[in-house]
Amino acid sequence: MRTLWTVVAVFGLALLAEAEVKTRAVEYRDGDVVLEGWLAWDDAATGPRPGVLVVHEWWGHNDYARKRAEQVAAEGYVAFALDMYGKGVLATTAEEAGKLAMPLYKDRAGMRRRAKAGLDVLAKAPGVDATRLASIGYCFGGSVSLELARDGADLKGVVSFHGGLKAGGPTARGAVKARVLVLHGAADPHVSAEELAAFEAEMNAAGADWSLVKYSGAVHAFTNPAAGSDPSKGVAYDERADRRSWQAMRLWLEEAFE
Repeated sequence: MRTLWTVVAVFGLALLAEAEVKTRAVEYRDGDVVLEGWLAWDDAATGPRPGVLVVHEWWGHNDYARKRAEQVAAEGYVAFALDMYGKGVLATTAEEAGKLAMPLYKDRAGMRRRAKAGLDVLAKAPGVDATRLASIGYCFGGSVSLELARDGADLKGVVSFHGGLKAGGPTARGAVKARVLVLHGAADPHVSAEELAAFEAEMNAAGADWSLVKYSGAVHAFTNPAAGSDPSKGVAYDERADRRSWQAMRLWLEEAFE
């Protein structure tokens, strides 16, 4: 696992070395629920710059989400890794993760509200141009980011890495303001062909500006070294898909923020 993380982090660490990325924890709330996110920015940058929301996997707000936020900051953005579960709430098993994520999947209004609480923190963060915001997410976080787009959040772009694609309900035509990019493992057993087709039909019916990229041989969680290296389990890291999907995100955000 350590070797794999070294591989995926090489590019990001090179960027971090060039940038002066600073970080700090940010406590905030959604109603009575105390949340804690992670703000990352390039201290050497000057002037307002776009803000990018980073939404964690179903495990919760962990070091992986924070590392991704720092890599996004090294690209020249202000990044905020939000918290969807509550301060310090993390899953250590798939069973625990499911118990944390499923209530939000079932309550899409609650999911959107919780995500918007994080988006508000990002929009108000120092150095952020609140007219240029985007959201990226991994697995569960990809689903959350897509839900923000469906809800008409004022975002320039949304990027889902191996996220679920099912909608909680019909998406109104014209509701999706963000440019939507879905980065998908072609061999992901957790997303059926029917789900893919339904998503494409949904985006077309909504009149959205969207793209879907499939990575051959990649299964679920292909960006995370902690997913292991055995694709037969349906969850595995894929260095090539990770690298290519990051580059696709970079280009997508550059265009979205023009």
